[in-house]
Amino acid sequence: MLNVLPGRMPPLRRLWLTAHRWFALSLGWVLVIMGITGALLMIGAPVDERLHADLFKVSAHEHVSTVPLEQIRQGFAARFGDGATFSFRPPRTADESLRMMVKGKWSGTVYIDPFTGDELGRRAQTQGFFNVLFKLHSSLWLGDIGKALLAFVALCYLLLLVSGLVLWWPRSGRPNLRVELRKGTSRTLYDLHRVGGATIGLVIALSVATGAYMAWRPLGGFVSTLSGVRPMHAPVLPLASRSPRPMLPLDTLVAQAQAQFPDAMIGLVQLPAKPGVPPRVRLKLPDDPHPNGLSSVWLDPFTGKVLEVRRWNALDPGARAVAVIYPLHTGELGGPLLEGVLAIGGMSLGVIAVTGIWQWWRRRKIRVARTR
Repeated sequence: MLNVLPGRMPPLRRLWLTAHRWFALSLGWVLVIMGITGALLMIGAPVDERLHADLFKVSAHEHVSTVPLEQIRQGFAARFGDGATFSFRPPRTADESLRMMVKGKWSGTVYIDPFTGDELGRRAQTQGFFNVLFKLHSSLWLGDIGKALLAFVALCYLLLLVSGLVLWWPRSGRPNLRVELRKGTSRTLYDLHRVGGATIGLVIALSVATGAYMAWRPLGGFVSTLSGVRPMHAPVLPLASRSPRPMLPLDTLVAQAQAQFPDAMIGLVQLPAKPGVPPRVRLKLPDDPHPNGLSSVWLDPFTGKVLEVRRWNALDPGARAVAVIYPLHTGELGGPLLEGVLAIGGMSLGVIAVTGIWQWWRRRKIRVARTR
């Protein structure tokens, strides 16, 4: 949305142009990475499952029960050693594998046949094209520093969008959405940048803002504090339960958690390795928009006592917002239509960046030539 047409420019408009240009040139490369990798992830997720069906799919058995989670946990706990954290994602269809996310000396996902308990395969966090892409998209390969950087870039993009809209909006008040194709390459690229940024900018802003909210967790606490509500924290185990002793079978704990919400689906079963942190069972209720569910039950792993129950719509505002923000960011909230719109928006970031750089380079070239 850079204005490259000749003529004098009012001081305030020139200030908007300068801000827009330098925001784009300094941080635009991060936005392009976020947009293109996000679009590729939407396309790549179903492709990845098709290409690696041996990991994601199993033979459905109608009259065969699944292997107890406790049996699977014990078998893999011995392989990964002390200090490993396990999270189980139970199958959601009859032919889906059980996924076990591991964090420890080795971090990644293990795919398991829920009917036999056999390992189908495993992939480390950075193994495979899809995982590499996700790591780049979610943190720029910089961990927590990268997530904070993405949140900062998201804020800058909102300023970039506002400055671009100010530059695009005509004084007559009648927006022009026409792309002129018969007046040379420069005019065509200028119109593509101007019209594309104005029309698709809000879609891109939706993706960037929701992604930053999930990437940098302090934003949730900030939202809750602004709402006048203290952010909620997970409960801790009573001191009496911290002495070493055998843990109850995992299936017993899961059944105890599901009894709190009988109509819920088990979304995730999380087993922290840190002492004092109780297991957490996440459940998806019928009215919860989050695909994994945000309703949670924390339990004492040694007695089975329910320590705390939180329904997703009773969480603090910052945490509750994730129920909508996550499926909105991935497109699941709107189905294939929203997924397609968000994918187009992500790829369009690349086009907007290229056309913007072209305008800047051409303008600079002309200015240098005049100076000489």
